[in-house]
Amino acid sequence: MVRVTNAVASHRRKKRMLRRAKGFVGDRKNHQRMTQEAVMRAMAYNYRHRKERKREFRSLWIVRISAAAKIHGISYSKLIFGLQQAGCQLDRKILADLAVTDPTAFAAVVESAKQALAA
Repeated sequence: MVRVTNAVASHRRKKRMLRRAKGFVGDRKNHQRMTQEAVMRAMAYNYRHRKERKREFRSLWIVRISAAAKIHGISYSKLIFGLQQAGCQLDRKILADLAVTDPTAFAAVVESAKQALAA
């Protein structure tokens, strides 16, 4: 009796794995066992680093806002608290972008935070 191998499915599986390994260096891109290990590891790191990238960007935005706020004579924490008191809906990404690209608009935001703190 002939053994059923389902060659179409196994070839599809192998091709899918090799497609995901495109750009890998050395034997990791064209040897099946090494490719599978490399791709599985890469996919695990990919998932983890997507989460880490969000944290890293938030900390970068906070550093930029803090540096720009110190130029205007206010600390980061007081600026954020003042913006909350003023009812400002700008998030940290937008604030950091304003601090880098449009300092005059950021100065206006800082003034509104200072007024809300004084009130």
